[in-house]
Amino acid sequence: MVAHLTMPLEVSIPKFAIAMILAAGNFDRANERLTRRQAAHPFEELIRILDQKADTRFTPPGEGPEAPLTDVLLHGLDIRWPLGLPYDIPSDRALTALNAVAKAPSGIVGKGTMSGIRFEATDLDWTHGTGATVRGPAPALLLAITGRGTALSALTGDGTELLRTRIAP
Repeated sequence: MVAHLTMPLEVSIPKFAIAMILAAGNFDRANERLTRRQAAHPFEELIRILDQKADTRFTPPGEGPEAPLTDVLLHGLDIRWPLGLPYDIPSDRALTALNAVAKAPSGIVGKGTMSGIRFEATDLDWTHGTGATVRGPAPALLLAITGRGTALSALTGDGTELLRTRIAP
């Protein structure tokens, strides 16, 4: 995870473009390949990079300024949720991330994942969509909307099973 978070801080746009060409235009494959290379660095070096570049204002091409925040929140939840660690996210940041994934132009949300579903946060004043309802805390919604099944048990509503069929492997 640390390698994934440091990769865009270390890999230039031209290098990423070359990786995209080598991956036949597949963003995920290019990202994975570059992240594996980054993971070959010693852990202490990756931590140093995160520390030194904490104030970097990198935004992936085609994404809005909320993309880095959403990425860090999601990956923090990827680690914390399965381990049962606290996952308190300030309300303003959770709202920013939920709004970002709700309008996600990229591959962060699988095609059709949100269709016909109304998402309702139980810990914030946030809703999105129409149709069968899925309710839960903002962190669980962020995970589920972005295709992670780890938090499905924290969700309720008549749309939960439909969402489960769309994101479960």
